[in-house]
Amino acid sequence: MEQKRQVFSVDLLERYAAKGRGVITCMAAGNDVIVLGTSKGWIIRHDFGVGDSYDIDLSAGRPGDQSIHRVFVDPGGSHCIATIVGPGGADTFYTHAKWTRPRLLSKLKGLIVNAVAWNRQLITEASTREVILGTDNGQLHEIAVDEKDKREKYIKFLFELKELPEAFTGLQMETANVINGTRYYVMAVTPTRLYSYTGIGSLESVFASYVDRTVHFTELPGDIANSELHFFINQRRAVYFAWLSGAGIYHGGLNFGAQHSSPDGDQNFVENKALLSYSRLGEGTEAVKPSSMAVSEFHFLLLIGNKVKVVNRISEQIVEELYFDQASDAASRGIIGLCSDASAGLFYAYDQNSIFQVSVNDEGRDMWKVYLDLKEYAAALANCRDALQKDQVYLVQAEAAFSTKDFLRAASFYAKINYVLSFEEISLKFISMGEQDALRTFLLRKLDNLAKDDTCQITMISTWITELYLDKINRVLLEDEGASEKGALEYQSIIKEFRAFLSDSKDVLDEATTMKLLKSYGRVDELVFFANLKEQHEIVVHHYIQQGEAKKALQVLQKPNVPIDLQYKFAPDLIMLDAYETVESWMTTKDLNPRKLIPAMMRYSSEPHAKNETHEVIKYLEYSVHRLQNEDPGVHNLLLSLYAKQEDESSLLRFLQCKFGKGRSSGPEFFYDPKYALRLCLKEKRMRACVHIYSMMSMHEEAVALALQVDPELAMAEADKVEDDEELRKKLWLMVAKHVIEQEKGTKRENIRKAIAFLKETDGLLKIEDILPFFPDFALIDDFKEAICSSLEDYNEQIENLKQEMNDATHGADNIRNDISALAQRYAVIDRDEECGAEYILDLQKRLTLLSNEPRKDSSGGLSEEEPLTSMTPLEKIRSQLDDAIASECPFCGDLMIREISLPFILPEEADVAASWEIKPHNAGMQKSLSLPAY
Repeated sequence: MEQKRQVFSVDLLERYAAKGRGVITCMAAGNDVIVLGTSKGWIIRHDFGVGDSYDIDLSAGRPGDQSIHRVFVDPGGSHCIATIVGPGGADTFYTHAKWTRPRLLSKLKGLIVNAVAWNRQLITEASTREVILGTDNGQLHEIAVDEKDKREKYIKFLFELKELPEAFTGLQMETANVINGTRYYVMAVTPTRLYSYTGIGSLESVFASYVDRTVHFTELPGDIANSELHFFINQRRAVYFAWLSGAGIYHGGLNFGAQHSSPDGDQNFVENKALLSYSRLGEGTEAVKPSSMAVSEFHFLLLIGNKVKVVNRISEQIVEELYFDQASDAASRGIIGLCSDASAGLFYAYDQNSIFQVSVNDEGRDMWKVYLDLKEYAAALANCRDALQKDQVYLVQAEAAFSTKDFLRAASFYAKINYVLSFEEISLKFISMGEQDALRTFLLRKLDNLAKDDTCQITMISTWITELYLDKINRVLLEDEGASEKGALEYQSIIKEFRAFLSDSKDVLDEATTMKLLKSYGRVDELVFFANLKEQHEIVVHHYIQQGEAKKALQVLQKPNVPIDLQYKFAPDLIMLDAYETVESWMTTKDLNPRKLIPAMMRYSSEPHAKNETHEVIKYLEYSVHRLQNEDPGVHNLLLSLYAKQEDESSLLRFLQCKFGKGRSSGPEFFYDPKYALRLCLKEKRMRACVHIYSMMSMHEEAVALALQVDPELAMAEADKVEDDEELRKKLWLMVAKHVIEQEKGTKRENIRKAIAFLKETDGLLKIEDILPFFPDFALIDDFKEAICSSLEDYNEQIENLKQEMNDATHGADNIRNDISALAQRYAVIDRDEECGAEYILDLQKRLTLLSNEPRKDSSGGLSEEEPLTSMTPLEKIRSQLDDAIASECPFCGDLMIREISLPFILPEEADVAASWEIKPHNAGMQKSLSLPAY
């Protein structure tokens, strides 16, 4: 596999890591912490995070040579478990990163611990929580340590292999929270088997349950001295496992959240299992088994001899080989083993003296190609880093489908390609094959993948798709001339799909071009559908009218965004098509001007209608006039004309008598043209209506004259309407009288009696002498004797009344003259201490208010309902005094006093009188002295 640079690289981390404490026998790592075990019983801890290092001697007090068998570190680098082996047997110690002295786990005395499983989900720096230990004699033990206790909390025996006692060489554990507790997943390996344990509760209860049920295991042939089990950890969760077995590397995915079930209750959490045979790793004929292994996300690192072969887990191909720069004194022994630090994402290799670091640099960069070669397209796409890589995956899928003539599927993949093939090249592929359906599919998918700002390309492709849809519809119709059920279903399906496309693309399709295409293919229904989408309501309504579907047309016109002018434009056609639905629609439409509907209504009214048929125009006009209170003269005139054409005159008369403007200050009582109404009624011979119009126009003589031709009673009623003009009223009654007398056909005496009876109906307005000229000259006066005598008596009574009135007037004039004479001598005496009348009025008002608030009582103390007419209550007396005071004039502040303020004491006409009182001085010589007597 071509690569620009190696994914895995090796660096020497520390040359003499054992510090002279013997040679390195084992190693473990976690969270940038490395712990080494040596051949002299020392464990050496290197903390690269803080740059610290220290060593602990586990062989102190033990006889003979001691060697560290295995050392284990938790993922956080805080907890460490180590087993030392010597002549005196095996001991296992626990130590914490903060401790200076290890703690012997005495209950494990004599047991060699080969494997440890940490509880990665729950372990903390202060507590190990549950830890499983696997021993050389096939036993599993559980321990837990809290750092603050300085000793283990407990050590429990869990399980022992009895069917095939073998050493446990690898252990891994995962936990998951479930509804009823914690579920444990434990995987363990021996040189020949892989065991799976699971259950809910505690570890002790989980393993106790396997006393009564079979342990799930996988057994592989072959033997290997250093069987290993590894989990690849991603975000603290195991993703897949790998077992270094005698037959090969057995690996698979881990799914701890899935619901597994089996008859015995044992649940298998392994999926997609595979075996990588060692034969694929050998350079010769013999298969070479690795001595150690580590796992990364996509690769196995296998220690074979003095080098590490990197094998892609997916393709099972060797992608790299790693070599180590060993010191000369360690080269003979070679690389001892591998270990990994899941927290830091690093790998380590070690020999007797040195530690080597294996770094990973973007190991997933070419995985898309690996998956693509294996035709795992979904995984390939998931690992693509850019659009060009995705294009290559889509291209392979598209060409594979195209080669098998699965053109529709190929079209979907071709539509996702943006760079490796042009739009034109892909289109030509389908055109050359005559695959119009696949081309349409390609264009549709391409349309989905285009950015919104590619407006030109979107419009072009959408138009092309429209034409392809139309072509497909025509082909379906031509191919299915027999109208089979299958063909009909296909036709309906393509029509539905096409309409959905038009709905989705209405904003990007060019309106004129699309409509032209639809017309050229004769797709009227789709044209109407698209016009509706584009709010071309005129086209839609016109189509529905042509199809005779008035109700659908009216539904379109009633939409809020439809211009009101279309209502007027299509009104003539719609009312002729369905008058009832049209008028109902008009009455529910707001802001509709009835005047603009007059042409449509007149067209409808000109057509013949059955006698019992509801006249829809009259219904709408009545609604406009009465409900909408329309005042347009044209509307009122049209309604009047339609009423006039009806045989029954009652509706016309009610309309004429209705005062539409009643209650308005400056408006007329009616809005129709009375002259037009009169002409129309005369033409249609609606005489009663004509009489009403004449009367309304104050043409009372014409009204009475016409009414006499119809009904004398109507004429009398019209004559009585004139009240403010006595002379005209008398004239009208004379017209009626003349008509009545001339129309009588009985005997002369009978006619005279009827005429005299008619005079009584006029309430004295007409006298016998008024109607005598209407009788023929040869009529005898004797026949009118009673009537004439009665008339003379009336005149005589009127003369007497007139004389009495004249006498009363004369007496009244004499009284007035006397009053005028007496008025010149009237005077009033005003006392010096008399009060102002205004103050007297205010005092009376206060007293009146006080008395008005008190209830009236009778003499016995009860409330009086009624007082005698002859008596006056105090309230009435005060009110009478107040009236007199207001009616009189106050001498101090009245009008007379106010006027006299501005008058001089001596008026101009009194100047001569004033001058006569002037004292004039005499000459000095003529003065005489006057001596006064002294007193």
